[in-house]
Formats: sequence, structure tokens, C-alpha cells
Amino acid sequence: MGIFHHPRKPESLKLAEAMAAMLRQRGCQPWLSSSWDKAAIAAQVAALDLIITLGGDGSILRAARLGAPHGVPILGAKMGRVSFLGEIAPDGWEEPLGRVLAGDYWLEEHMMLCATAWRAGEAISPAHEALNDVVVSRGVLARLVRIAAWVDGCQLTTYSADGIIVSTATGSTGYALAVGGPVLPPELGNILLIPIAPHLSFDRAVVLPQGASVELQIFTDHQAILTVDGQFLVELQSGDVVKVTASPHRARFVRLQDRAYFYRTLMERLRWEA
Repeated sequence: MGIFHHPRKPESLKLAEAMAAMLRQRGCQPWLSSSWDKAAIAAQVAALDLIITLGGDGSILRAARLGAPHGVPILGAKMGRVSFLGEIAPDGWEEPLGRVLAGDYWLEEHMMLCATAWRAGEAISPAHEALNDVVVSRGVLARLVRIAAWVDGCQLTTYSADGIIVSTATGSTGYALAVGGPVLPPELGNILLIPIAPHLSFDRAVVLPQGASVELQIFTDHQAILTVDGQFLVELQSGDVVKVTASPHRARFVRLQDRAYFYRTLMERLRWEA
């Protein structure tokens, strides 16, 4: 079992060591790593049966991209400010972790996206996978960009905006929510297409069906950027195209709560309780 601690949260390393001690007592083989050590995790992840992340949703996003191709489920400990993906608390973790070891859990599968950037018919970036979202936007200058959007090969519209968010259902509670997008239950396979601060152009979120493909071509007289889960950045030029499709991999999360937990968590995290 891999336990990934946050390099900037010293308390997460102490918790990782305590969890490792418990797992050894239960006959398991824990392996500790910084959640930022991509090379070490990539070399080990195929041999893991479970990933435990100690951090916020950012740590879980990293773990998902590395674990999903191998089908390794993730159990997140909520050590961030606002976590929609974490399942257990850093206090009182012994009982829920014991339940996981006993098989008393269910697995929740989340669709992921795959994004590539193209220039003059040639890929300028590797295929990046995203659990939350793919964003094509303006760079450092506060100037609008024009983005032509195609869905399944059919042109939808051309946006004048700060950018476009292509989001999964998982990402609907993140950046997509901040710009007025709808909230989707995390197990849905739909894709959201949402403009950021549109100006005199189409200003509504579009919910695309499962399996849809999106192409975004950017037109600008300055630099633009592609970001993936807020953790990868690719510089774009005018005329570049970003292609987004559903990834063949799915992130799997260990859940101990009942299957209606999402709506309860949504109200609690956003402080919208009745």
C-alpha cells in the first residue's frame, strides 16, 4: 500500500508513519513517498493495491493520474482547506482504515479527460490526463482571446473570453463551479464546456454527452496557455488546437460513506446547509 504524504505539510509525514505502523501490524506492506515525487511513484505504482493520499485534492489529482492507468484505488485523507475527494479525516483514521482492510467499502469510478495540443498538424505536447479539467485561456496579459469550439467535429461557436474550461463531473465542483457551471454527480461521464468571463459571445455552460470529443482553436495576438488540472502548463500560439477526449482510464476512489454522500458533502463544503 502506497502512502503519499505532502512535502509541505510536516504533519502529513507523521501521519503517514503512524498509518504505516498500523498496516505492518495488520500484515500489509506500506510504502511511503512524497506525493510530489512523480518518478518514484511511477516506478512503484503498478505493484500497489491501494494508494492513501495525505493532503488536499491536489494530492489526490496527482495520485489519480498515476494510479488510474493501473486501476489502483485511492483513499484520500482530508488535510486540505476544502476537499471534495477526501474520504477520511486525519483524526480518528484508525477505524475507517480498519474497515478498508476488512473490505467494508465500495469503489466509485470517475471519468478522466485526455488533452493534447497541436500546431500545424503536429503534437506540441504529450497527452495529459485530467481528473478535474482542461483549461485553454489567456496568458499573463488581461486581454480576451477568441476560441473556436468544435464538438464531435461540428463547430459549436467562437467565444471571446478569458478562456474555456472543459470539465469532468468531478471538476464540476472546482473551477467550473466558480464560473457558474452546473454541479454534476461525480460518477457521470458527461463533459462540461464553460466559458470564462465571456464578452459579447455565448455565455452558457454546455453539458456534452458521454464520449463526446472537443476541439478548441485559439486566436490571439499574444500568448495563451493550456493547463491540465491546474498542474501542467503548455504555452500556446495563435492557431494552435487543443483536442480533448475521454481518457481510457478511470480514477477509482474508496468510499466508506453511503452512496448519497456527495450531496451532503456538497452542502457542507459550500456551507449551503438548510
